[in-house]
Amino acid sequence: MTRQNYTFTSESVSEGHPDKVCDRISDAVLDAFLAEEPEARVAAETFATTNRVVIGGEVGLSDQEKLHDYMDRIDEIARACIKDIGYEQDKFHHETVEITNLLHEQSAHIAQGVDAAADKDEGAGDQGIMFGYATTETEALMPAPIQYSHAILRRLAEVRKSGQEPTLGPDAKSQLSVVYEGGKPVGVSSIVLSTQHLDEAMTSADVRAVVEPYIRETLPEGWITDATAWHVNPTGKFVIGGPDGDAGLTGRKIIVDTYGGAAPHGGGAFSGKDPTKVDRSAAYAARYLAKNVVAAGMAERCTIQLSYAIGVSEPLSIYADTHGTGEVAPADIEKAVRSVMSLTPRGIREKLQLNKPIYQRTAAYGHFGRTPTEDGGFSWERTDLVEDLKKAI
Repeated sequence: MTRQNYTFTSESVSEGHPDKVCDRISDAVLDAFLAEEPEARVAAETFATTNRVVIGGEVGLSDQEKLHDYMDRIDEIARACIKDIGYEQDKFHHETVEITNLLHEQSAHIAQGVDAAADKDEGAGDQGIMFGYATTETEALMPAPIQYSHAILRRLAEVRKSGQEPTLGPDAKSQLSVVYEGGKPVGVSSIVLSTQHLDEAMTSADVRAVVEPYIRETLPEGWITDATAWHVNPTGKFVIGGPDGDAGLTGRKIIVDTYGGAAPHGGGAFSGKDPTKVDRSAAYAARYLAKNVVAAGMAERCTIQLSYAIGVSEPLSIYADTHGTGEVAPADIEKAVRSVMSLTPRGIREKLQLNKPIYQRTAAYGHFGRTPTEDGGFSWERTDLVEDLKKAI
């Protein structure tokens, strides 16, 4: 039987965290290429440290001349990201940081397994397993610990960028330990928040005085009690942040990007990868399916796993688990999800409209639990498969 009373913890990191700076740059490069050509191939990785950003990986456009033109834009793309995040430190400033571009053309050996002939679907860009998850414990059908950890940092970023809280810096981490009773989240036993601050004279108590009102307004009423433990900047001053304080890499925050550890992760990172890479697109599809299963009332919790082989278009397996909360047998869900959506790489891209420059916005505060936008952003968060799933059962 599933445990009903327990405490579960998840963390989030802000857009100014060193790894998230790298995710942002990688996804900005991807968006630039997709804006030029929807079928562009991109696998961009970024490394950042004191006064330096290095971007490498593979890119591909059908027009080689345009490919070279876009290579020349990488410097300005990276600087724009760093500026928007808010870094103007002496040793990490958007105007003075050294940018090294090592991107090169995609390997023909990889492309040959992925490119489709005119009469058949393309194969997956790599082998792998991908997971999607949904739960009724929040309105976004996301686990509460990660959803609210993200929400706290998003709120602090808003007031920092608006000028309302000018002492806050871009780099921050949050962590919530959420108490569950009867399987439902009811409160937080501890709150951990470490945030960069620009005033060197500020103490941990000073920082708490700034951030506490925003944390309280973000969490559900009644979740914070006198018994809730607070740890705000527990090590003291946090003035030097971002890549100057700690090196960053694309793809090192995959649990932050997904479900905060409340559900499995296949191991592949998302940022910097075009949607032919099933690491990204199939993980989005699995979330889409799991969310629609839960939205349809078939289960209170649902995990969907998809698996692929490089060069093979159809998934090798589809697995569903409703964790003992299902109104429908998992085997029936597996059949239903296959019938309502093509799960080939091209089928996923077309259904979710993934060949658009919509990825830079995913680089911080989670890829899931977000609000779908009119331009196609976060399309995998829609619940427009509910009726189709019901008919298929």
